[in-house]
Amino acid sequence: MNKAQLVEAIADKVGGRQQAADAVDHVLDAIVRAVVAGERVSVTGFGSFEKVDRPARYARNPQTGERVRVKKTSVPRFRAGQGFKDLVSGSKKLPRGGEVAVKKAPKGSLTGGASATVKKAAAKKTTAKKAATAKKTAAKKTTAKKATAKTTASKTTAKKAPAKSTAAAKSTAAKKTTAKKAPAKKATATKAPAKKSTARKTTAKKTTARKK
Repeated sequence: MNKAQLVEAIADKVGGRQQAADAVDHVLDAIVRAVVAGERVSVTGFGSFEKVDRPARYARNPQTGERVRVKKTSVPRFRAGQGFKDLVSGSKKLPRGGEVAVKKAPKGSLTGGASATVKKAAAKKTTAKKAATAKKTAAKKTTAKKATAKTTASKTTAKKAPAKSTAAAKSTAAKKTTAKKAPAKKATATKAPAKKSTARKTTAKKTTARKK
């Protein structure tokens, strides 16, 4: 059975040949795109499609027997479901033409599907990345604040240091002023004898007056 025959087989069940052709095309396109993206497409009772990575290896050319190196590649793989295997092996009877051979999907399983699972996983990864980015940003901000605090502390210390030197300079200037003022007292002390000479002159005057 080829694609055209498949379309003819389901045309009466989906409302026409064109609708059947569109349905088959959309189903196959969705499976191919999901497998290429690395997703696993699983159909209950039928099987699953997935992408398999094959590492580089050595193979033998069947015609010449020569050993050939095969590059790393990725291939699609289909694994038949247990229900499909049982029907092919004959352990289970195939339903009549009007019934569906593949088991119907359980209730609630058609709301998401493989793409929904992938979207949820991507959403979780995005949330984890955002949380990690927020932590890194917070750590950087904390480090910047600490660095700023250290810089401010060093500036404050630098500002305080000149104040101490200013106080020391003021005390030194005060000492110098006191030292300069000290000789003034000596000058006052030296002026004391002048009073004595005045007293001598007064005595001399008195003596002269008595002699007269």
